[in-house]
Amino acid sequence: MRNILSSRRVGLIFIIPGLGETLRVNGKATLVMDQELLNKTAVNGKKPLLAIGVEVEECFIHCAKAFKRSQFWEPNSWPNKEQLPAASKIIFDHAKLPNTSVEMIEKRLEESYTKRLY
Repeated sequence: MRNILSSRRVGLIFIIPGLGETLRVNGKATLVMDQELLNKTAVNGKKPLLAIGVEVEECFIHCAKAFKRSQFWEPNSWPNKEQLPAASKIIFDHAKLPNTSVEMIEKRLEESYTKRLY
């Protein structure tokens, strides 16, 4: 949100599982707080606090070379899940939040996923 407020520039890449090509959109972004619009985006009776509007300046298909080289869609090329760090560990190491632990972050994530998904 801060980037949108400071530069208004945005670049989005849309991916479709199994399809290598992506849709690239570049443009100007705006934070939208129009209640009528936000009401239309409500899910299970909960509406977002704000939305992001994008004035599209460029829209094009982006080639699939990076996905093909990375084997992104090839599950047999993925590392074993057991070898990957937990999301809570990544957040802990990156955010360096005071007075917290990996376990506290894990608990908050789980609570958020089960009680506040919508």
